[in-house]
Amino acid sequence: MAHRGLDCEGFIEREGSLGRVPAPFRDVVAAARTRIAEAYGQRLHSAYLYGSVPRGTARPGRSDLDLLLALHREPTGEDRDTAEVLARGLDLDFAQTDGAGILLYGKETLLSEAERHDLGWFLACLCTPLLGADLAEHLPRYRPDALLARETNGDLDDVLATARERAAAARTDAELRKLNRFLARRLVRTGFTLVMPRWGGWTSDLAESARVFAGYYPDRADQMRAAATQGLDPGPDREILRTHLDDLGPWLAAEYTARLGRRSRH
Repeated sequence: MAHRGLDCEGFIEREGSLGRVPAPFRDVVAAARTRIAEAYGQRLHSAYLYGSVPRGTARPGRSDLDLLLALHREPTGEDRDTAEVLARGLDLDFAQTDGAGILLYGKETLLSEAERHDLGWFLACLCTPLLGADLAEHLPRYRPDALLARETNGDLDDVLATARERAAAARTDAELRKLNRFLARRLVRTGFTLVMPRWGGWTSDLAESARVFAGYYPDRADQMRAAATQGLDPGPDREILRTHLDDLGPWLAAEYTARLGRRSRH
């Protein structure tokens, strides 16, 4: 059975393109291109979009703008401060986005052997070129196999520990919504990559990811579908957060380790 997300040779197809950017988001993408070039100048190697905007599924007022920047050298504190200012400005100036985020890396890190099946795969398969020469030309093609699954999401225990710290410190509904969204999406994506090698395909769609997972773990299907819903429309509910941190998350981390192992420590 052929699955969506693979080419005719069984490699994961690069998702997203500038041609798929929904009309309401074209202005913000154009502004991001201009502002990034102005802010980083010769320090910038290349810039990329990822997430719902280049996939064409972004919803005005509900979706965020996700960017990855590759610099010629490793980013400094000043570079990171610049990224924060850029992201804040894009969020404030364009009502159609519900937040903007910028990932910042040196190009050598993105192309390193240590990141070949994590950041490298992320850039090559999930990021859409926006500015500069595409680093994906220097990366391999990827199959939906156990190695990729382990190296992308085999660190859920660490993610849960950090999320528990954030939950303890959260005081506002906005903080809780942000954490619920982040954790729910991470759980769904980890659940999907757990079964990805058996299913033999790729998807970034949260609802489809939950559906595929349910075919292998029907006892956890309702929880994963609820997490997919929370990932799209998060609320400030601490009880949902507790369930994810104390039940679904620990079970998923243990099952992942048992089947695929933990991510390599670089």
